[in-house]
Amino acid sequence: MNPLSGVLGEAWQMYKAHARHLLAIAFVIYLAAAVIAALFELAGGTIGALLGSLVDIVAAFLLQATLVKAVQDVRDGRVDLSLGETVRAATPYLGAVAGASILAGIAITVGLILLIVPGLYLITIWAVIVPVIVLEQSGALASFGRSYQLVKGRGWHVFWTLVLMYIILLAVSLVLGLIFSALPHALGRGLSSVISGTLIAPFLALVVTLVYYRLSANSQEPSVPGENYGGFGQTQLRRVRNTASGLPDDLFQAGRRRQLAPGAPDGPGEKGIEPNGLPVTPGPRRPSPSAASGASPGPWRARPGRTAARLRR
Repeated sequence: MNPLSGVLGEAWQMYKAHARHLLAIAFVIYLAAAVIAALFELAGGTIGALLGSLVDIVAAFLLQATLVKAVQDVRDGRVDLSLGETVRAATPYLGAVAGASILAGIAITVGLILLIVPGLYLITIWAVIVPVIVLEQSGALASFGRSYQLVKGRGWHVFWTLVLMYIILLAVSLVLGLIFSALPHALGRGLSSVISGTLIAPFLALVVTLVYYRLSANSQEPSVPGENYGGFGQTQLRRVRNTASGLPDDLFQAGRRRQLAPGAPDGPGEKGIEPNGLPVTPGPRRPSPSAASGASPGPWRARPGRTAARLRR
C-alpha cells in the first residue's frame, strides 16, 4: 500500500484552508529579502551583487524552515503561532538547514552532471532532510541518515510524488512568467520572483512536510524526543509497548487484573465493579468463627453436603 496516496490532494486542501497565513509568511520573507538585496545592488560593485545574492540564499533557507514550522502549527486545523512567532521558532534551525541544503545541493548537482540517475536517487532519499531538522531537532549531518531511513522501502512512491509536484510547480511558474513578461524587464523579474515564490513555496513545504509525517508514521525506526506530531506545542504521542498477544501492554495488564481479581480496580484512583455493574462498596469485615470463639484456626475441611447445596443454588 502506498503511504503517500492522496498526499498532493491533502496538501492542496491545507493550502486553501490556511492560504492567508502561509502566503503571508512567504510574502514577507521574500519581500524583505528582495528589498535588502536591491539595496546592496544599488550600492554598486561586485561586492554589492554578492551580498545581495547571499541575502537571497539565506532568505530561501529561512523560508524553508519557517514554512515547515508553519505546516506543523496548522496541521491540527488552527493557527496557534503568529507570523513573527513562527519565524522566531524556525530561526534556531537556520544553520542546520543551510548546511544540509548546501551539502545536498552540491552532491545532487554532481550526481546530475555525471549520469543524472545518481542525482535523482539523492533527491529522493534526501527529500525530507529539512522536516527532519526542524521537527526532530536533528543536526545537519544526522538528517541525511534519518531521511534515508524514512524513505527506505518507499523510494518509488517518494520519487513519483516529487515528480508530480515539480510538474505542477513548473506549470505555475510558466504561467506566471508569461503574465509578467509584458512588464519592463527589471520590474517583471522582481515581481515574478516575489509573487511566484510566494505562491509556490508554501505548497512545496506542505507536500514535503506531509510526506515526512506519512513516512514517519509508517516507519519502524524510532524517532528522537524532539519530534512533534500535532500542532505547535502539542504533547508528543506516548509510545505503547505491545505484548506477545498483540495488545498494548496497558490493556493487557488491565485484563490480567480482572481475570485474577474480578471487580478489582484497574489502577490507582479507580473503583472496583461488581458483576451486576454496581461499584464495589467496602463494608465492615466480619471476624471468622474461630477468631470470635478465641480458638486457633485449624485446617479447613470441606463439608460435602453444604458444598452440594451451594452448587444447587
